[in-house]
Amino acid sequence: MTLIAQPFTAQGAAARIKDIVDVEGVRENQLVGYGLVVGLNGTGDSLNNAPFTRQSLQAMLERLGVNTRGENMRTANVAAVMVTANLPAFSTQGSRLDVNVAALGDASSLQGGTLLVTPLLGADGEVYAIAQGSVTINGFKAEGDSATVISGVPTTGRISSGGLIEREVGFALGAQRSLRLALRNPDFTTSRRIALAINDFIGVPCATPEDPATIRLMLPRHFNGNIVDLITDIEQLVVDTDVPAKIVIDENSGLIVMGKDVRVSTVAIAQSNLTVTISESPEVDQPAPLSRGDTVVVPRTDLTVTQTDSDLGVVNESVTLQQLVDGLNALGIAPRDLIAILQAIKASGALQAEIEVL
Repeated sequence: MTLIAQPFTAQGAAARIKDIVDVEGVRENQLVGYGLVVGLNGTGDSLNNAPFTRQSLQAMLERLGVNTRGENMRTANVAAVMVTANLPAFSTQGSRLDVNVAALGDASSLQGGTLLVTPLLGADGEVYAIAQGSVTINGFKAEGDSATVISGVPTTGRISSGGLIEREVGFALGAQRSLRLALRNPDFTTSRRIALAINDFIGVPCATPEDPATIRLMLPRHFNGNIVDLITDIEQLVVDTDVPAKIVIDENSGLIVMGKDVRVSTVAIAQSNLTVTISESPEVDQPAPLSRGDTVVVPRTDLTVTQTDSDLGVVNESVTLQQLVDGLNALGIAPRDLIAILQAIKASGALQAEIEVL
């Protein structure tokens, strides 16, 4: 793998304010519920192995006037599922939302199933939506006596517009006189640039950076509109974002990503590689003719150790990311060795960047 650097300008990437901040109060809420999917073609839970499915089925039938207590039920057409959904901001009562369904027991597929009425609860324990409908899955499972074919995950599915909102999350955004803008990637420079761009556009000091992640937005006294109008006016403003110098390393895959502001002082590097090769060549040892010996397999192992020493290479002090990448690529170092080298350069104090290991 070779490091690649993209050309860049002196300033950071330009982005709209609406793409780099979140507005206070404008957020989704996560919902969760427990329900039953029925109508499965023998691919549901085994009631003996999933007692929660048996209990839920008995409780549901009792609410419908059917008493099954003490009976030995063997249906395989029912599956217990967890139902999740995201309640969009400012959703109104009676509107619809999509829900996700995932099997909880040992059901092999939810294909052809129908979710029965399932309350969806928020973090406060209140019911905000009701879910019901036919489950659509992206995978399938087909099996015979000696072969099975599975595509995707047939134990998860989705019900488009399967949730009906019953309770609204109250937040009068238009009545607010001030609110906060939260940066998705906190940074002092970006926070101040956003505030300056807003104040220049409005003409009065209505935005104040409070910290690297927060800008306080005040509704001007003589502004022609409410806070929603103000957000609409400023969200299209373009700001040059700024990020700290950082190197992200994924040691599992050998991936290295460098930010444009990474700098390194002049350092000398030498890397020694040790290669161990092991090969097995078992031999068959047969007894002499007319003897009573047995034929046996005798193990034979060939082990070779090779050590390759590289010359001492120099990475000159870099001015741009392209120069740094060119210097490291010129050494011909493998990605995993390069990870160790970057960490060693950082330990020596010659790397002016933060290293984040995933």
